[in-house]
Amino acid sequence: MIVVLILLFVFFLVIRVPIAFALGMACLIYCLITGIDLIIIPMKMYSGIDVFVLLSVPGFIFAGNLMNQGGITERIISFCNHLLGHIRGGLSLANIGASMLFAGISGTAVSDTASIGSVMIPAMKKEGYSPEFACAVTAASSTVGPIIPPSVPLIIVATLGGVSVGKLFLAGAIPGFLLGFGLMMVAYIISVKRKYPKHPRSSLKNILKSFINTFWALLMTFVILFGIIGGIFTPTEASIIAVVYAIIIGIFVYKKLNFKRILVVLLDSMKTSASLMVLIGFANLFGWLLVTEQFPQMISDQLLSFSENKYVLLLLINIVLIFVGTFMETLAALLILFPILLKVALMVDVDPIHFSVIAVLNLIIGLTTPPVGMCLFISASIGKISIVKVSKEILPFVFVSLVVLTLVTLIPDISLFLPRIFAE
Repeated sequence: MIVVLILLFVFFLVIRVPIAFALGMACLIYCLITGIDLIIIPMKMYSGIDVFVLLSVPGFIFAGNLMNQGGITERIISFCNHLLGHIRGGLSLANIGASMLFAGISGTAVSDTASIGSVMIPAMKKEGYSPEFACAVTAASSTVGPIIPPSVPLIIVATLGGVSVGKLFLAGAIPGFLLGFGLMMVAYIISVKRKYPKHPRSSLKNILKSFINTFWALLMTFVILFGIIGGIFTPTEASIIAVVYAIIIGIFVYKKLNFKRILVVLLDSMKTSASLMVLIGFANLFGWLLVTEQFPQMISDQLLSFSENKYVLLLLINIVLIFVGTFMETLAALLILFPILLKVALMVDVDPIHFSVIAVLNLIIGLTTPPVGMCLFISASIGKISIVKVSKEILPFVFVSLVVLTLVTLIPDISLFLPRIFAE
């Protein structure tokens, strides 16, 4: 019967039903067919969202949206342009650098693509960069967001895996910066080959001025990260502090926020948070049905029958997750697959923090993988060009992302170095 549940879910996805409702409708039909009491649906949905750490997610979403409306995107881009604009292809490097800094505010790849892309893609096209290159750089760089803390996917994974949010944030830092610098290297090589433009070197005075304009936004990331790691406040408390901080900075420092704008941002954040919680609730129900049918055990047995070498298993899991990430939204894929695959990883002595970073990194790379990566569609839509052209252009960036993923998979210390230091 488990095949029926999975086929129903896939069918609803194919006919373009939103993922949350595809999960819910598949579960409902399955319960009706098998005679499971329907009271289980609200019970399992509620138990899925009745987790204290998940209260931080709406807070971080609201704080990120407040900072976006507060003019932070333009300031981050300006600062990166002052730092990197004098290098050949500097605007593409600034695009990636902005995503690395913006990561600490948005925490999601899709919002990064939309926010940074709406500014950078038209600017790069205006300066002579090919539209497909501008879109590819923007889509590829957006994958840094969910790895560099604070990160919504990492919070979800911490909840699912029962690990420390602070340690996971630390674990994502080095892989995130490796990914960002790897993408910069590709952008620079392509820019030199095609002779893309560069700007005159900015004076130290202009760089400092731009840094001061960006400082208050960047400070929020450090306050959140070190507050959680230092045990000063919980992730949920950190999200509320981030909201208060964003309102104060947006009103009194950047002077871009007012009561009307805050209300608009609040309503938008409520819609996003509500849709996310519905998704989490239905995913928990879907996962419970999979467990009752012993699907996780079946997957574990199949993978372990193939090999008991942990690195071979991790590479197999990488292939599965990247494939899933090309057509499924990151959080939905994590909610459905992560608990199942984590059990397999634990059986071969993979550290749960290490595996959590691997899982998130896989799925966000999937967002940029042709032909159906979500970030590809968003960037192509902003750039008003064919998805086929962007897909071809992004291949070198995907290759470097896969190299970083392989290194993170095979060398656990890349993820575990910082958590071990701060845990001592």
